[in-house]
Amino acid sequence: MQRTLTDFVRALRAADVRVSPAETLDAFRAAEIVGWHERARLKHALAAVLAKSADEAEAFDTCFERFFRFDDFGSTDPHAATTDQAPDNTSEPEQQIAPGDNPSEGRQAGTGGGGGNGGEPVEDAHDAANGAASSESHTNTPNPSFAPARSPLGQQLMADDRNALALAIAQAARRHALEDIKVFTQQGLYTRRILDSMGRGPLMDEVLAGEAAQAHNERALAAELRRRYAQLRAQVRDHVEDQFVLHADAQGERLRERLLYRARLAAISRRDDALMRRAIERMARQLTAAHSRKRRVKQRGTLDVARTVRRNMRHDGTLIELAWRTKRIERPRVFAICDVSGSVALYARFMLMFLYSLGDVLPKVRAFAFCSELAEVTELFKQYDLDEAMARTLAEHGQGSTDYGQAWADFQRLALADVDRRSTVLILGDARNNEGEARTDLLRQIYDRAQRVIWLNPEPRVAWDTGDSVMGRYRAHCHQVNECGSLAQLEGVIADLLRHVR
Repeated sequence: MQRTLTDFVRALRAADVRVSPAETLDAFRAAEIVGWHERARLKHALAAVLAKSADEAEAFDTCFERFFRFDDFGSTDPHAATTDQAPDNTSEPEQQIAPGDNPSEGRQAGTGGGGGNGGEPVEDAHDAANGAASSESHTNTPNPSFAPARSPLGQQLMADDRNALALAIAQAARRHALEDIKVFTQQGLYTRRILDSMGRGPLMDEVLAGEAAQAHNERALAAELRRRYAQLRAQVRDHVEDQFVLHADAQGERLRERLLYRARLAAISRRDDALMRRAIERMARQLTAAHSRKRRVKQRGTLDVARTVRRNMRHDGTLIELAWRTKRIERPRVFAICDVSGSVALYARFMLMFLYSLGDVLPKVRAFAFCSELAEVTELFKQYDLDEAMARTLAEHGQGSTDYGQAWADFQRLALADVDRRSTVLILGDARNNEGEARTDLLRQIYDRAQRVIWLNPEPRVAWDTGDSVMGRYRAHCHQVNECGSLAQLEGVIADLLRHVR
């Protein structure tokens, strides 16, 4: 039982459900109290101690249904469903988790499921069935048209005991540490190992010998064993694929996120948009949790002596009520000025996505876009989702050659009067002005009025001040200049903004 729950906790962690060692022990106690015989009760008990938020509850539900799954190992006998016995894969709450007599062993590593070919070529079950010499009887009772099977796996297949086959597959998977599968190309390898462990070699020897035999019942047995083996192979392949989804798929996605986190944004393809969006939303949630505070935050540990004395005068000077120093936290007002010309538009998209994901801690974000002329696009990002807002921004303001001097003049006209000592101005651009007038005097006016002016340049530092770049001239009129070509660098800048701007 402990091994089963440990594997389940590993699957939960792979699905981004945070489970501490103490919560794992709570899960052991919960499973011991409610038992393994009622699936619904076990699910609710484990969810109560392991899922701590709505997102985690949803991930827990999906992971539990995949891990403790029973409708995957169908009968190898096509007529088994017509018997008087009730099927074992019922979804009623009273269904037991263990497919065998021992509840703690029946589903130790999850039975797996799902479609897919597992990366290994297999014989088609229907083609094998068409070659069968006899298909008149498919019951679990001995059939006189078949010779008795001699190999252990052949005897299991002919007995058509679904529980025994499910348990054998789970035990073979455990022996080969299937939960350690990492990449999808390993699915075929694990499928072959599990089948070999179950007795594939002796079974195939028996099949080949039967196909070469003269007796009709020997050839019929060989054909039937080949057909049932093809179905077993598909079931093992599905089990391996499901374990890959449980244990490796989320890990592989996180690995790709880590690679994208450090990659230059210009090198990220459109097919990774969904992954980038999830990564940005996750980072935004982390930053929000770290920096979301009330306007007045009590700093425990800093005693306000004067207020404490005054408050306790009614108690004859006895220090019963303590007063602590407080600090007013002002939400920063952010003005984001983005160059949306062709070379920088992708960076602007990710920066605006990040800023607008921080609505709880950055509620006052005004966005401006420019190429040749600057315009405010705040309302676009309030009315439409990010993709639509960016498409409209590029269509309306992304045409023409870049002119930073004109952009400063337009910003002075549109918003400079609103910039004060609580304002932070974020400028995203490569400072390539197409030999136009730099107008550093206008940037200096923004610098003098704002609390901070931060310039984010997506180009590597070695490219600054090369060609038509005037980064050196603008740099003198900024409080902070950062290279911002990757998501990691962008997160660092935003985190620093939230730490220092009050």
